[in-house]
Amino acid sequence: MSGFILVVEDEPKLASLLEDYLRASGFEAATIADGREVLPAVRRREPQAILLDLMLPGKPGLDVFREVRAHADIPVIMVTAKVEEVDRLLGLELGADDYICKPYSPREVVARVKAVLRRGRRETAAGPTGLALDGQRYEAVLDGVLLELTPVEFRLLRTLAARPGRIFPRAELLDNLYEDHRVVADRTVDSHVKNLRRKLQKVRPEEEIVHSVYGVGYKLEI
Repeated sequence: MSGFILVVEDEPKLASLLEDYLRASGFEAATIADGREVLPAVRRREPQAILLDLMLPGKPGLDVFREVRAHADIPVIMVTAKVEEVDRLLGLELGADDYICKPYSPREVVARVKAVLRRGRRETAAGPTGLALDGQRYEAVLDGVLLELTPVEFRLLRTLAARPGRIFPRAELLDNLYEDHRVVADRTVDSHVKNLRRKLQKVRPEEEIVHSVYGVGYKLEI
């Protein structure tokens, strides 16, 4: 896999390490340390993806993210030392493609970049690959196989499939599961996800399509 990745990181050693790992994986990479320089750089050469640290000099990372997304729909992976739940949810609700908390493995970062790029290419080609949803019949078909889903499982899958790769907090998923808006515990989602995974894995036994993101929620990778 190849492409140009922009690393926005003000820690020189970490930025250099990420560049090295990206280049070793076949990517081109460049680093920016000041938030004010990101948008001009994107206008000069649009990257395939951006690794965006949120704690930046010059301009906060979230402001940079808004500027970039107003310019172009470039995949953005947010990177930060902030681990509080509110920061995670704020970043994801803005539409970030993924979110990594420091400390992390550079190999993990490269793997996340590859996953985001693969997902973007599949969505551009034909939407969520191999998955078809019929909202009137409450039917889901994966790779030509009809999934025997309950209405709640169908709504769960439909919500996740609407934004593949986006991490949905449990509370947000619950808002979409029950038409009568009943009050249930957040962990109820875990039970539905377990059942949905089991049915998806009957069709793709070697894949984990619904991923858990510790402390946040779930996302669909397909």
